[in-house]
Amino acid sequence: MTTLFSRAKSVIPGGVNSPVRSFKAVSGEPFFTESALGARLFTADGRTLVDYVGTWGPAIHGHNCAEIRDALSEALGKGTSFGTPSPPEVAMAEKVVSIVPSVEKVRMCNSGTEATMSAIRLARGYTGRDKIIKFAGCYHGHGDSLLVQAGSGALTLGKPDSAGVPECFAEQTIVLPFNDFAAIDKVFSERGEEIAGLIVEPYPANCGLMLPLTGYLEHLRKITARHQTILIFDEVMTGFRVALGGVQEREGVTPDLTTLGKIIGGGLPVGALGGKSEIMDFLAPDGPVYQAGTLSGNPMAMVAGLTSIKKLEQENPYRFLEEKTDQLKEGILAITKEKGIAVQVPTVPSMLCFYFSEQPVTSFQEVMSSSLNAFPPIFHSLLEEGIYWPPSPFETAFISTVHDNDLISQTLEAFKKAFEKL
Repeated sequence: MTTLFSRAKSVIPGGVNSPVRSFKAVSGEPFFTESALGARLFTADGRTLVDYVGTWGPAIHGHNCAEIRDALSEALGKGTSFGTPSPPEVAMAEKVVSIVPSVEKVRMCNSGTEATMSAIRLARGYTGRDKIIKFAGCYHGHGDSLLVQAGSGALTLGKPDSAGVPECFAEQTIVLPFNDFAAIDKVFSERGEEIAGLIVEPYPANCGLMLPLTGYLEHLRKITARHQTILIFDEVMTGFRVALGGVQEREGVTPDLTTLGKIIGGGLPVGALGGKSEIMDFLAPDGPVYQAGTLSGNPMAMVAGLTSIKKLEQENPYRFLEEKTDQLKEGILAITKEKGIAVQVPTVPSMLCFYFSEQPVTSFQEVMSSSLNAFPPIFHSLLEEGIYWPPSPFETAFISTVHDNDLISQTLEAFKKAFEKL
């Protein structure tokens, strides 16, 4: 809505509070949402859109879920924040520990960025080393040590290396290609004793969706253990979404530390860092690694997240989510095959993207070699047909438990029209 966006630009940098919302990657102006319900957004200019962004992951039960809303209403009557420990944060910690394979203790915080920043600091404090390994195209929030060849909005804006990050910080981060066995072997053989931690999105989902090659995550686990390097799985996006216990449950690979967010807040701001007790006990107040947050473990966020997780436990929707994801994937592939358009559609339960590429995309270099310019017209055509797909070729789409057959069919009709325009 032009009037709202003009007002926003006069008081908010770029008119948005997170860069990926700006639509810069698709050359357009963002719409503004008034409300949301189920799988639909209702915009300030009166449009109804089928949503495949899901607030970038948390809305696995759809928007404005009745159970979460009711739980929040009850919690609101007790107060929004106390500045002391509260029962819901203990219940949330117990729930996370009982579900996520790697987590023996967990510390709540306020965002995924806080969680990954704290994980890096903890890995350094525990090992006494400085170097960190990350992978090209993976995004772990906007912490200084991690904004080096980052994914997500950093790619969208064409600035993989952010201004304001001192070179001495970036020098402590080693960036490697994902899925390259030889590269990881080489750096550990040469510098293994310097490396405090290796952080990875086990299913990289901030440059589209890349899946690990067979044995790759197992290889990371073995080589980090051999060199006493902390293996960190960033499951902010995948935790509780691709499976109740995240990628580590699906793949049977257990990291030392795990970062979480999105779903554990039920739509409210939240993050978490968890892992082995012996490592987590290095955090203050018991240990020498300082980490804090006034609103960490906020009772409203904890109640919303607990309700969301318990609903997942009760309903176990993962087969349904996989079926709907595959249904959408197969429909897109059938349309593009008929049109003679080469497209790859990688999926995991409730997550997918599409690349214009002849071959499967398994590395950042292959992402950047795909036909990125073909994405914006598809996005705008979908939007015209009432489908809100993520506004960047570097983002992953999300399916919720309320994306039914009718919505999938509506979406595929919109894709058909979009690909006919290419």
